[in-house]
Amino acid sequence: MHPFQLTKRLVRFSLTHVVLFTLAFSLTLIPSTFAKQPQTNSSDKFHTQTTKFPATTPQQLLEQGEALYQSGRFAEAITVLQQAVRISQREGDNLAQAAALTNLSLTFQQLGSWKEASKAINTSLNLLGWNGDNQKLNVNSPKSEFLEILAQTLEIQGGLQLSQGQADVSLKTSQQAEQIWKRLGKQYNTGVTRSRINQAQALRVSGFYRRSLDILEEISQQLQTQPDSLEKVTALRSLGNVEQQSGKLEESQKNLQQSLEIAQRLQLPQEMSLTQLSLGNTARALDQRENAIAHYKNAALIAPNPLTKVQAQINQLSLLVKDKNKADVKPSDATSLLISTIQSQLPTLPINQAGIYTRINFARTISKIGNKKDIAKILASSVQQAKMIGSERAQSYALGSLAEVYEQNNQWQEAQNLTEQALFIAQKILASDIAYRWEWQLGRLLKAQGNIERAIAAYDSAVASLQSLRSDLVAVNQEVQFNFRDSVEPIYRESVELLLQQKGQEKPDLDKVRKRIEALQLAELDNFFREACLSNQFVVLDKVVDRDNLNTAIFYPIILDNRLEVILKLPNQPLIHKTSVVNRQKVEKAITNMRETIVEPDASKNFQEVSQKIYDWLIKPVESELKNSGVKTLVFIPDGSLRNIPVSALYDGKEYLVQKYAIAISPGLQLFTPKPLAQERLNALAGGLSQPPKNEKFAPLPNVKVELKLIQQSGVSTMTLLDENFKSTTLRKTINAQPFRVVHLATHGQFSSRAKDTFILAADGRINVRDLDNLLKSREQTRTEPVELLVLSACQTAAGDNRAALGLAGVAIRAGARSTLASLWQIGDNSTVVFIDEFYRQLTTGKTTAEALREAQLRLLSNTEYNRPLYWAPYVLVGNWL
Repeated sequence: MHPFQLTKRLVRFSLTHVVLFTLAFSLTLIPSTFAKQPQTNSSDKFHTQTTKFPATTPQQLLEQGEALYQSGRFAEAITVLQQAVRISQREGDNLAQAAALTNLSLTFQQLGSWKEASKAINTSLNLLGWNGDNQKLNVNSPKSEFLEILAQTLEIQGGLQLSQGQADVSLKTSQQAEQIWKRLGKQYNTGVTRSRINQAQALRVSGFYRRSLDILEEISQQLQTQPDSLEKVTALRSLGNVEQQSGKLEESQKNLQQSLEIAQRLQLPQEMSLTQLSLGNTARALDQRENAIAHYKNAALIAPNPLTKVQAQINQLSLLVKDKNKADVKPSDATSLLISTIQSQLPTLPINQAGIYTRINFARTISKIGNKKDIAKILASSVQQAKMIGSERAQSYALGSLAEVYEQNNQWQEAQNLTEQALFIAQKILASDIAYRWEWQLGRLLKAQGNIERAIAAYDSAVASLQSLRSDLVAVNQEVQFNFRDSVEPIYRESVELLLQQKGQEKPDLDKVRKRIEALQLAELDNFFREACLSNQFVVLDKVVDRDNLNTAIFYPIILDNRLEVILKLPNQPLIHKTSVVNRQKVEKAITNMRETIVEPDASKNFQEVSQKIYDWLIKPVESELKNSGVKTLVFIPDGSLRNIPVSALYDGKEYLVQKYAIAISPGLQLFTPKPLAQERLNALAGGLSQPPKNEKFAPLPNVKVELKLIQQSGVSTMTLLDENFKSTTLRKTINAQPFRVVHLATHGQFSSRAKDTFILAADGRINVRDLDNLLKSREQTRTEPVELLVLSACQTAAGDNRAALGLAGVAIRAGARSTLASLWQIGDNSTVVFIDEFYRQLTTGKTTAEALREAQLRLLSNTEYNRPLYWAPYVLVGNWL
């Protein structure tokens, strides 16, 4: 669970002083401002007020409101700010009234009161003369103090819009704020930087990943030239935090380390502590467990306030209990000591939003190993505290967490009542990022009580909430721990399991089942890229098969806890459903054994045995249906770890599947419209690297030159980039030269379940999967034709990564090619040459891509030197099989 950070920054400008501080629970990356009313001695002179105000002046009330806001007493802050609004309105002071309304909006946001927050911010902007329709200021020659308040107000409005899912509108608002800061002059560069980072956040949530990072990288370079300051510390930390969220982990670590070093030079213990906390989170994301723990310890050691100290300790604790999170595993002495230390400090924490979330996060962290009564007591207290400060969001989170404790204790009805209360509040404040959790929890509870139909409805709601969050699942508020394997994937699988239990006419609904598993696969790809990567050009494969491809069948295997389900789509026939009763552990073990034995020289017999076992689960139940339908091509939409095995090598006891059918893989029901590969004027851009860069530990590929020459000899018109000419810069430039139908890259590459570890190798370094679209799709600026076929002939899946083939699907999606042909593991240079020669020769004779792949595999299979699956099985075709 990620704890919250509340930092305070004082930024003094020449004419007025404005307090800037980090919002504890905001979606924005850079702090919004709590604007203080500027004070005047004359009509054109402003200064920081030092005299004592009467209790009823707007300035005094703003200061009181800020103090209450800082301490998390939001309901009280609202009362004070509303009084400031009334007094300044009575006095006819529009600027003071606007400042009070802006801060009122900011405070309403912390309570999730979006309607009230929007009303307050819009009223403030109207008072400031801002025309929201045409994004212009209707004030002649405004003074600098006026523009300051306006810029801050627009920043807060941008944060509000982003929190409500209006990323595109938020982007425009942040751009307007940037222009006003620029208008104020160079001394306001901090505001410019803040607005630009907020723009990057809005772009990332909208899915414009590259544009977002371009802004962040430019900001990073600008910050390097600035002198050490508190602003630089917090800006670098904010930049590091968004890079961490975006998966740019090495860059995040670098910027956070720089932030820490500046904070150390300036001797700012609170900033040092907060940056250590962020460094711990990044190290954790990098799987640097000991490094993360060291950062968390340092953060706790130097924290000047108890809240930050406890937050750091909870993060440390969450790592210590990660591998012990089972009821039958006792915590170590060190873990027990840390739990006691944190528990003793809970009474000292402030009763504000940050303090409440810290208590809840502690309770959730020890939920499987702690004393249930103690955990329930902490959570029940948190519910009351959340009511006390008027935070409905915190109240919902505490209620739902308390319900989970009752669920673990099999107290179903009590758990259901609390869950329904938590869900009602979450839905009321439109908090989909926690509502989906309580919908899922309600589904589990109803299932446990035997109410299957209501349980299905609850799961349907959870999936719908997840879909509504799709564009920013990784940007949801950080009080909610987001872990895909634990918090999202089980919802889809448990939902499918329930749907398949339905009895009655037209039940189970097989179409709904496969669409649900497809939604999971899309969510996996979103999580892989940390953004919504698929948004258009979708078709339903059924229509393609029924209308144009009567020789194609589509397989949907689904791995559940206690069985393996198969849904089969045959042309112009209703869906077929078969079940193999085998538990997940047995399936996973067989898949692992198949992958291990296929590459072992002396394990052919063992390989065939385990391969036949998987064949019997997947293919044998529908053998007769396939044979009677006369289909020639099988398109698999593999689930989970089934992506890691070559389906073509499934063995029926006599022959391999590839000897019966052409085979392709699809990421899901929805993809680019399948089209036959254009045989006329088939042309290719062929790149190859026979000698990898010196800093890369890959073996030479001496036959690359032969491989590229064979493509040309097959009759394909080819432009070649070899070795030093095969650079990312050259590839980007050359791909615009003509409308290539095929891009063939004979170079090392790796697929991984982590985007940062998925890449192909060029002479000037690695081309990461995230950059692949920017590189291969650059042609879209001048060319409209897509790449029909991307071939990656020397790639491999990451060792020890049982979900590595997710990276292959990621490459296929990111490259924007209709089809991607790649290898699951690297094989001999000589057999690759034979394979590539036959593959292109078959393509030029008019075979479909899947058929050409099959013929090339059969050629190796018929060669005594290469007939083991090790040589011919790794090649997989993802996407268009025509």
